[in-house]
Amino acid sequence: MTLRSILIHPDPRLKKVCEPVSAVTPEIGALAEDMLQTMYDAPGIGLAAPQVGVLQRLFVMDCVKDDDVAARPMVLINPEITWTSEETNTYEEGCLSIPDQYAEVTRPKTVRMAWLGLDGKSHEDEFDALWATCAQHELDHLNGTLFIDHLGRMKRQMITRRMEKLKRERARA
Repeated sequence: MTLRSILIHPDPRLKKVCEPVSAVTPEIGALAEDMLQTMYDAPGIGLAAPQVGVLQRLFVMDCVKDDDVAARPMVLINPEITWTSEETNTYEEGCLSIPDQYAEVTRPKTVRMAWLGLDGKSHEDEFDALWATCAQHELDHLNGTLFIDHLGRMKRQMITRRMEKLKRERARA
């Protein structure tokens, strides 16, 4: 199990559409385990493969925030949305690839997703509220879209400039 480095925006790999995972292999299992540990360590509730430099259609998430409730880590391989509600929710979203920047994004309140699990079997489930927002946010990553792409041009440019500055400061440190 290895903690992986999380790419910081702007990085061209974060804007690429990811390739489907062709087979659930031990390497994919190890990647998923690394991603879960990296996500928990960050700390975050979701992490997509391109955020750790792997351009494959895979993300992990666990939206359980209550210490009294058991963690619910999920690994979704080749996920796709099969249905969305007309009702929407607005959440203040953040991203591990855009640290300390938050903005309100409106998305469908409920989504149904289908994916391949680490067991190699097809799964389908309905996600609501924060789980739905997280699943859509991570799926966006697999399509080369960041949450700031849902914002106006000025706000997006302002956040991008902050991230460029952060990257320069980290490079000097």
